[in-house]
Amino acid sequence: MRYETQRIAQVYWLGALLIFAVQVLFGLIGGTIYVLPNLISPDILPFNTVRMIHTNAMIVWLLLGFFGAAHYLIPEEAEREIYSPKLAYIQFAIFFLGALGAVVGYLFHIYADHARSYLQQPMWVKLGIIVAALIFLFNISMTVLQGRKTAITNVLLLGLWGIAIFFLFSLYNPANLALDKMYWWYVVHLWVEGVWELVMASILAFIMMKLTGVDREVVEKWLYVIVATSLFTGVLGTGHHYYWIGAPAYWQWIGSVFSSLEVIPFFGMVVFCFAMVWKGRRDHPNKAALLWSLGCSVLAFFGAGVWGFLHTLSSVNYYTHGTQVTAAHGHLAFYGAYVCLNLAIMSYAFPHLKNRMPYNQVLNMASFWILSSGVVFMTVVLTFAGVLQTHLERVNGMPYMDVQEQLGFFYLLRLGAGFVTVIGALLFIYAILVPREQEVIAGDMKPAPAA
Repeated sequence: MRYETQRIAQVYWLGALLIFAVQVLFGLIGGTIYVLPNLISPDILPFNTVRMIHTNAMIVWLLLGFFGAAHYLIPEEAEREIYSPKLAYIQFAIFFLGALGAVVGYLFHIYADHARSYLQQPMWVKLGIIVAALIFLFNISMTVLQGRKTAITNVLLLGLWGIAIFFLFSLYNPANLALDKMYWWYVVHLWVEGVWELVMASILAFIMMKLTGVDREVVEKWLYVIVATSLFTGVLGTGHHYYWIGAPAYWQWIGSVFSSLEVIPFFGMVVFCFAMVWKGRRDHPNKAALLWSLGCSVLAFFGAGVWGFLHTLSSVNYYTHGTQVTAAHGHLAFYGAYVCLNLAIMSYAFPHLKNRMPYNQVLNMASFWILSSGVVFMTVVLTFAGVLQTHLERVNGMPYMDVQEQLGFFYLLRLGAGFVTVIGALLFIYAILVPREQEVIAGDMKPAPAA
């Protein structure tokens, strides 16, 4: 580790891993309710509350992971310490406590806007998030402005500023439902299929450069190509959410064309990562970080790219909209693009932060295969369930609840995949945080190898 303030990342990542555990646990509870709806009393823990905590916890821990990654890589890229460590810890406290306050509110039914998925936070939490974001952006931007500017820091800053700016649309909640959904997608879509992709590309570029030893100039050229295609396709690709909410009919053409092109940047990330490994031919000791990075690009391509394309055309989406096909796409897309990304940067950085050789490599890599297998199997199961649901409900006209009874077997398989996913997540947390005794001794004798 070259800069003392890189240790700030540990605090963010520890908070992120705690909420990650909460997220997968509530996902498992939600899957159980699908199979055994009367096992958990609806009056104590109704499904909509479980789903809210599951989805909101995912957003919070992924953002904490991004913030931690920024605090880790920006000092190395800018070649200076973080502008104000005190502000970084204040920002973490505001963001983390606000998230916990929101969860407590959901559990005790104090507040929640159930109609605005992912944005159910009460106004005081949203304002707290904005304050935390302003502190973060000031702190990070000042660090970059006073240090070296690189393509990685420029793209990362653009993505992080975009996250904050587009979140402001969550404060606007018009009474008109069509207008509300239009602005709601300004946050949700332009985050996950727009500016989050910039964050993803910049962090992946940093990891690849460190693990493979490829020249910065080569990495930056790839980075600019991926960013250009992400913005070109992602912004107008928002139109695939406007098909059936009352927006003008031309959005069916715009949404179909540009959202189909969203496969390109994800395919570019796959080619980029494997090309860097092939060009570098560097035998880096941290095999787990490399596995998570390559897995991130591949699974993001299939989850966000291929599974997104399966139902993005308006003529197909007319039948599949809101079915389990959507759930299949969402699970693999978020996991591949952003969960794997955060776990990759943690796997790379924690040995440096702890000043040890990369440790628990076998367990870490095993957690990748277990966790990925669980999510991929869940995705396949939900895809079959969605296709059957589409045919029975949207084509044959069978009542919704009758269709749900026909999907019981698929929900049981999804629950099994959920158990595997939880095991993989807990194994990763153990592998990344708990070193073996001989590795602690080795760490005391010699630091982690330079990137």
